[in-house]
Amino acid sequence: MGHASIFVFETTEKGARLENQTSRNVIQCGGGSCFFAVATIVWACLLACVPATVVAIDHDVVIMGGRVMDPETGFDAVANVGVSGDRIAVITTEPIAGHRTIEANGHVVTAGFIDQHFHWTRPLGYKLALRDGVTTAMDCEAGTLGSQVERYYALHAGQSQVNYGTAVSHELGRAAILDGREAMDATEGLATGVRLGTGWTGAVPSAAQLDALLAMTDEGLKAGALGVASTLGYMPGAGAREIFELQRLAASYGRATFVHTRHTPGNATSEVNGAQEILANAAALGAPASISHFNNPGWELVQDLLMGMRARGFNVWGEYYPYAAGSTTINAHFLRPAIWVEQLGNAYEDTLQDPTTGRFLSEAEYQATLENDPTRVIVLYKMPPEEVVKWVGLPGIVMASDGMPLPHADFDGYSWDTPYEDIANIHPRTAGSHGKSLRLAREAGIPLMQVLASFSYNPARYLGDTGVQAMQQRGRMQAGMIADITVFDPENVTDRSTYSQGTLPTEGISYVLVSGELVVEQGRVNRGTKPGKPIRFEPIVD
Repeated sequence: MGHASIFVFETTEKGARLENQTSRNVIQCGGGSCFFAVATIVWACLLACVPATVVAIDHDVVIMGGRVMDPETGFDAVANVGVSGDRIAVITTEPIAGHRTIEANGHVVTAGFIDQHFHWTRPLGYKLALRDGVTTAMDCEAGTLGSQVERYYALHAGQSQVNYGTAVSHELGRAAILDGREAMDATEGLATGVRLGTGWTGAVPSAAQLDALLAMTDEGLKAGALGVASTLGYMPGAGAREIFELQRLAASYGRATFVHTRHTPGNATSEVNGAQEILANAAALGAPASISHFNNPGWELVQDLLMGMRARGFNVWGEYYPYAAGSTTINAHFLRPAIWVEQLGNAYEDTLQDPTTGRFLSEAEYQATLENDPTRVIVLYKMPPEEVVKWVGLPGIVMASDGMPLPHADFDGYSWDTPYEDIANIHPRTAGSHGKSLRLAREAGIPLMQVLASFSYNPARYLGDTGVQAMQQRGRMQAGMIADITVFDPENVTDRSTYSQGTLPTEGISYVLVSGELVVEQGRVNRGTKPGKPIRFEPIVD
């Protein structure tokens, strides 16, 4: 007996359409000939003793024959996925049909990637993120000025191709209060020179100034921000009491504090001490906390601390990005010779790179640039490359790109149509973090399910446990969940971005759906599709 043929019958205003999903033959008919044509085809199949199944079109999009992987349940099987509206309607081995069909043979179909640490929160940055499989991009490390959280969400509403969210910025709050310089977020801050001041980094606030900082932070939390974002490692003037009070404030709402810890970058003792400060505060307050990019010296012990606290019921977690080098502005206090050279034993000529020229800077060049262009973005080499693959498979970890922005104050300051190779060079983690992690995992034999958990389920679970309802419905490849879906070729997916060309997009991410809408098709981003939803708490009105 021959193979079964699957027929899809669809009625339209102009007639009817019959598609053989096995052979992909299509019969389109209208008017009085429609019934005769359809009947002829069906009877021909029956007479040929080939079983025929007529499947109604029940879904907007169907993804057929892919390897469906869900890190929460461990589901891992070849199946068909039906998407209706913004929801995953069904995952089944039975035939299904939709108005749009994606053939996913040889591809993985999984929950869309969630990046909690992405600074380029603008259309062109999101375009790069989509090519890397990201469906949700949030800035929970630099964050947004507390008084402008509502503006951040309003600017994105109806204009974003990915889901978007933010936390309240500790750094920008200090800049506003101690320097009188305001910027909404990191992208705008680079354009307006918010880091040109000195109070944000080194000043110790008075009691009145600390109260003002807490009040501004509270304003942002009431506006629905996801928590408090702190770049504490850049701010030696921020004392232990200051960060404790910020964590206490976030905890009063049940929300997390996301921290670039004190002494980062540092050595294997100072880095761990910085994490211990935040985790001790979290334990004392019964509060959630996230340690930003702990892929630095001492990472093994930080991972042990996080796992031990989670085993005891604390909602604490940490991030990595898959690169040996980081990126920052050249006026970061830890790059001063007294710390970077004398204390940590580094040489500028080996570690400090200008991404626009590719040249490493001497100490004299560092000093000259610091004087003339203090917010110049640089690449900073700080870890042995062989360490990177060890982070990819850590249990419970979150992969967060720390995607770097280009400076622009306007929401669409850089043209969305800019060719990738013509975008000004930045750290490759912006464009390639997920692709590189997948490549490294494939080469090292790290279980794919564990890597996917770090991309989606882990951040969704940790944030969902703080009460973020939008995260309780994402990061899971299950019926009933929001249809944020990434489809990729596991054998060929790879990063293309490099330190010399940091904006080349990942290859092998074939399709991306955000809230059920196809935003990436066959590796190309659809320009006009903007289904991104806000990731936030419900605003509180006094």
